[in-house]
Amino acid sequence: MFKSKIFIMVVAILIAITLILTAAFVLWNYMDKSSDPQAQAQQTAEQVKPKKKLKPEEIKANTAVMKDVLTNLSGGSKFIKVSLAFELESADGKAAFDLMDSQMKAIVIQTLADMKPEEVTGSKGFDNLGAALMNKMNPMLEEGSKVSRIMVTDIVLQ
Repeated sequence: MFKSKIFIMVVAILIAITLILTAAFVLWNYMDKSSDPQAQAQQTAEQVKPKKKLKPEEIKANTAVMKDVLTNLSGGSKFIKVSLAFELESADGKAAFDLMDSQMKAIVIQTLADMKPEEVTGSKGFDNLGAALMNKMNPMLEEGSKVSRIMVTDIVLQ
């Protein structure tokens, strides 16, 4: 009698552990895919790709420049000074972006303050920064004014 109760209890505990591990695995995979900023930015960029290939003059007219943004990185011991160029879908989009320059600069500073030095170094780091910024900026912009590309034009990390 006593052995069968222990056996039932052990089986119940094993089943409970298996269910918990399965749920954790499913949640881990779901959260991992949905929080990838680079994948989100790629999807956003595909939606806002220009309809035709732009001439260099048009690209320049559609590009807003943000120079010398200086802030501490996550952890507080390192700082970054960065200049960025934001290519928008249209000249009207650039005008709207320029009107919101203080909000856009605040987004850049907040995003950089949440990043670690290793997250913003190298081409992969630039891609991560661009993806994170695009994900935060595009929802604030109207249709036809979306950021289609972000380029790091100058960076100092110390």
